[in-house]
Amino acid sequence: MPTIDRFGQLRVVIYPNDHRPAHVHVMGRGLEVVIDLNCPKGPPRLRENFGFPRREITHVCAVLQSRLSELCTAWERIHG
Repeated sequence: MPTIDRFGQLRVVIYPNDHRPAHVHVMGRGLEVVIDLNCPKGPPRLRENFGFPRREITHVCAVLQSRLSELCTAWERIHG
């Protein structure tokens, strides 16, 4: 699974065989959250949560928004 980015103890993953719409999996500490990117302008929105506290999801979405252009470009590069 290609790690596209990292921040703190978390890594941002885009699976090459995944489906649209553009989204990322953010993982760390045995937790995972799936965030729709809403390319090209966002905002990133929660799709699925597997254990992250709400406060941390808000932080994750803010970080993803600040890196949205790069993440959308990575999604298109991987999925064409």
